[in-house]
Amino acid sequence: MSPAPAPGAETYDVVVAGGGPAGCAAALTLARAGRTVLLADAGTGPPKVGETLVPAGRVLLGDLGVADRVLGSGHLPCYGNLSAWGSADLHAVDFINDPHGHGWHLDRRLFDRRLRDASGEAGAAVAEGTAVRGAVRQPDGAWALALRGGTGPADTGTGGERTVRCRWVIDATGRAAAIAVRCGARRRVLDRLTALHAPLEADPGDTDRRSLVESDEDGWWYTAPQPSGGRLVAYFTDTDLPAAPYTAHHFHRRMLATRHVSRWARRHEPTPTPLAAPRRAAAHTAHLDRVYGDGWTAAGDAAVAFDPLSSQGVLTALYTGLSAGRAVDAHLGRLRCGPGRVHDGEDSALAAYAHKVTAARTAYLRGHRFIHAQETRWMHRSFWARRLAGLPDSPF
Repeated sequence: MSPAPAPGAETYDVVVAGGGPAGCAAALTLARAGRTVLLADAGTGPPKVGETLVPAGRVLLGDLGVADRVLGSGHLPCYGNLSAWGSADLHAVDFINDPHGHGWHLDRRLFDRRLRDASGEAGAAVAEGTAVRGAVRQPDGAWALALRGGTGPADTGTGGERTVRCRWVIDATGRAAAIAVRCGARRRVLDRLTALHAPLEADPGDTDRRSLVESDEDGWWYTAPQPSGGRLVAYFTDTDLPAAPYTAHHFHRRMLATRHVSRWARRHEPTPTPLAAPRRAAAHTAHLDRVYGDGWTAAGDAAVAFDPLSSQGVLTALYTGLSAGRAVDAHLGRLRCGPGRVHDGEDSALAAYAHKVTAARTAYLRGHRFIHAQETRWMHRSFWARRLAGLPDSPF
């Protein structure tokens, strides 16, 4: 049933669906611009682990005015990256020469919570554990959004369900792009990459704060220390390849066959606690065929999602969230005579935002092709042949 706004329903300029880095960046930007904003954070899905923020992330967080607050205690410094890619030899890239300093191994729960807290302090209404379950465009051009779960600025006594009105919606719901897809946008998926990941227990002798990537014949491995202690190990391959459906035994055995990642696994042999069965997480490259439409804009993974090998996930989320917030603010500034009636050139800010997303995707694809072309040892294997044969020279 289509949601109908109840008498006295909450009304906002913008509702942001999704309380991750992209959604928070958008909400912060809009709230500081004087817009009334509701940030609806569903808080569903497994927690994200093993994510690293590259040094340039401090610049974007500085633009949002939250760098010191968000990057305070609770995260681990990342001093560089190690890689065995294209050969069995290990190569190092140290951040000592980076003008922005070191990166960070993030505690994502803490990182996201601090961003949401900053959004609230900037003036956004934050609804925790709240999902946008329905969105209907009203005759006057506004949205009626059905919200479910959690707590919000108003308790309607409807068992966690309520309807709010807004002029614009920002979809920051991740790879699902739930709102944009409902509005007719289409997801374009480039590959079938998946991540199989498992934790290793803390080892007092493990003091290396760098991340490590190591390729093999069917994909690549990643390991990094975790702020909560211990270490994450992940294997990236395609969902349809034999390497994908791993039990704990097979995952551990294959990890031990690596030259470099295995040195952390061997620290735990023998171990009184069996290695946990790996969990699966989506890691494919994808984007929307359009990142804005009638009354909505997409940001973060909803707009464009990159292969984790790029280390650009959180950075791109912050960038697109900030840019989407600015574009929507500029667009709303052109509205006159109520929602739906605008000056000529109404979409110029949104079109400029779409151009930024396309430019970021183009740069990513060039880098993606270049880095995979460096690994020539297994060109006959399906995983690597696909990366060389299936990647377009222009944006997909």
